[in-house]
Amino acid sequence: MAIQKVGVLGCGLMGAGIAQVSAQAGFPTVVREVSPNALEKGMGSIAKFLQGGVDKGKLAAADKEKTLANLSGTAELKDLADCDLIIEAVTENLGLKRELFGTLDGLCKPGTVFASNTSSLSITEMSTFTKRPERFIGLHFFNPVPLMKLVEVVKTVRTDAAVVADANAWCMAIGKTAVNCGDSTGFVVNRLLVPYMLDAVRVFEQGLASRDDIDNAMKLGCGYPMGPLLLTDYVGLDTTYYISEIFFDEFKEARFAAPPLLKRMVLAGLHGRKTGRGFYDWSQNPPA
Repeated sequence: MAIQKVGVLGCGLMGAGIAQVSAQAGFPTVVREVSPNALEKGMGSIAKFLQGGVDKGKLAAADKEKTLANLSGTAELKDLADCDLIIEAVTENLGLKRELFGTLDGLCKPGTVFASNTSSLSITEMSTFTKRPERFIGLHFFNPVPLMKLVEVVKTVRTDAAVVADANAWCMAIGKTAVNCGDSTGFVVNRLLVPYMLDAVRVFEQGLASRDDIDNAMKLGCGYPMGPLLLTDYVGLDTTYYISEIFFDEFKEARFAAPPLLKRMVLAGLHGRKTGRGFYDWSQNPPA
């Protein structure tokens, strides 16, 4: 296939997962982090995850070693110059992404495909940071990457059809199911999921039903693995609020507006699991 060697920008939660599944599928994969400490931490998390699979009997020790052998780390962008696909998984900061893609554009061969794992920013805008917009695409993975089977493959009005085909083939090769969509804020999953979560907050805020009744209704009535308010705690109330602001700014639709309760909980520091309290109390196990 067209994609033989993969580069990943960032070895945090998402970047480490993307690098792992790429290497596990047999692709030589180079991960770039800004510092040796950050790189060591990210590579350590990959090794720990793989060892957990070995300990549970879900992964052969030999496969773990093959995966790690396919992985290499660097703090230098030039070490990604010969990659066929480079996936950016750094913080949602357009200035940083502009700097990275602009530098790589001058380092990489003309055929290299650039991709972003962004969940909310414009793929089209990021493609303008390079001189190869026809070879720019979105590859939106879901957390935790090694376990979640979906990748949203996002094309712009300028993305070459062959690049989309190559991206789909690579996603299949790493064991993922690709969903193709155009470049619009939220793509498919978040475009549908975020209003659902915001509506759950509104139902709770209006006193229509209790927290537990809302979550149980959606679990038992629709077969969802968890209710929307527990999900909001997992995602982070601050993250949900941030995304809703982006959506509302883009579409100016009431369904994307953050409920007042959500805004006030965020201001109060009740961000969900990450702060120990949101709609649930996370000091207890399970959260109460």
